[in-house]
Amino acid sequence: MKNNKNRIILTLMMALGLMMFCSINAYAAPSSTQLPQLNLSLGDKSGTPQDYVSSIKILIFFTIISLLPSIVIMMTSFTRIIVVFSFLKSAMGVQQAVPNQILTGLAIFLTLFIMAPVYNQINTNGIQPYLENKITQEQAIEESSKPLKEFMLNQTRKKDLELFVEISGADKANLTKENVSFITLIPAFAISELKTAFQIGFLIYLPFLVIDMVISSILMAMGMFMLPPTMVSLPFKLIIFVMVDGWYLLTESLIKSFM
Repeated sequence: MKNNKNRIILTLMMALGLMMFCSINAYAAPSSTQLPQLNLSLGDKSGTPQDYVSSIKILIFFTIISLLPSIVIMMTSFTRIIVVFSFLKSAMGVQQAVPNQILTGLAIFLTLFIMAPVYNQINTNGIQPYLENKITQEQAIEESSKPLKEFMLNQTRKKDLELFVEISGADKANLTKENVSFITLIPAFAISELKTAFQIGFLIYLPFLVIDMVISSILMAMGMFMLPPTMVSLPFKLIIFVMVDGWYLLTESLIKSFM
């Protein structure tokens, strides 16, 4: 066995030695060989202006679709609604009982309901005339931005708007509701919505906080220190919220807060 192993090792060493002394020559391709040229062209020379307009419309449509989540979050009533719902979940202590998908879906449809008049104005004044070639693209953007800008200005506090106007260095003397830029208006609108949502969340927290304090005091008086107060107070929170028809009152308050 040892002799066979030695023969195999010797054979491998000889083969490696022959490979090391052998040389391989590589030859370049003839210089006369030409690579095929690759030409890419978009559209056709025989295309009409209407074809280019249609392509631009498709490009604008997909651009709006890609920016739609940011538009919905930062320029509509969605921010206030979803933050208030988060406060409600935290105050009641039902983080796992109510899935976030349900609250997000409810917030989206409430946003569509609240923003329906604004969308109708945008569609009537900007989108439809542009699709019918009655106005230019610049006019369509200007007419479509007016209803949305008016909605955001009605919900934005003057103090917040002045903050970003001052930081941006805009001319306050000639600044009006029509020429205020979205770059200045959007962050002012966002912090105004957050402040309003926090105020509503504070009012929601108060009754549930009172329930927690009462239950905690009762348990301490009874000497039940090992029993978590939140476990005992949760059924009382749920029954009180259902008895006062909390979802109806909360939804009504949120909708009316934008009107």
